Amino acid sequence: MAQICPEDESRLCVDCSARPLSMCAGVPDAELMVLERAITDLHVEPRGAIVDEGEPALHMFNVTAGTVKIYKLLPDGRRQIIGFLMAGDFLGLAVRQSYAYSAEAVTQVRLCRFPRKKLEELFERYPMMEKRLLGLAATELAVAQDLMLLLGRKTAKERLASFLLMLSDRAKRLGHTSNPVALPMSRTDIADYLGLTTETVSRAFTQLKNMKMIRLETTSQALLLDPDALRAITEGGA
Repeated sequence: MAQICPEDESRLCVDCSARPLSMCAGVPDAELMVLERAITDLHVEPRGAIVDEGEPALHMFNVTAGTVKIYKLLPDGRRQIIGFLMAGDFLGLAVRQSYAYSAEAVTQVRLCRFPRKKLEELFERYPMMEKRLLGLAATELAVAQDLMLLLGRKTAKERLASFLLMLSDRAKRLGHTSNPVALPMSRTDIADYLGLTTETVSRAFTQLKNMKMIRLETTSQALLLDPDALRAITEGGA
């Protein structure tokens, strides 16, 4: 369950390391108090729900720390993870009146929660903020299109190689360390994202290790030993 952080909210935006990466960068430094008055700072523990598919879309959120997974439940009860979000990403954008997906914390997560009405007022006052959000949304659309290709055309090994490179590229874009690649999600989460079984994901990791393309530093970290060779695999070259 989300908990409101007890810290001094007057410093939230000033001290936020995710702000330069997010839509909030569209607010001038001199006017951060306007932004701070619009948000609630939340902590969510691992496995805690952030939003549920179908509930009224009353808020949007900026992820300021941690990793979030977003997913949909299929009619037969299976789960399809459709993305992982990091600091600097947003969630809760809805074209209808309800959320189109569920979101859950993978690690301990920190978020800024915006009431939708207040966010609309901020967009009117700071057009650059809305412009940055649209840019982030366009990037998310491209990621979704890549996922469709992953699920439709690639082998298990190609899917995993693509996933590792996607995480590396995304971390670099958001200003995080891109190699080694952080893997805070479980193997089951990875399987639900790639449309595979957990056992198949484990075999694919072993294949890439045996080919000397990656080294698993821990279960939550992978060193990319040969990124070029991994990219060749994603293009059907190995």
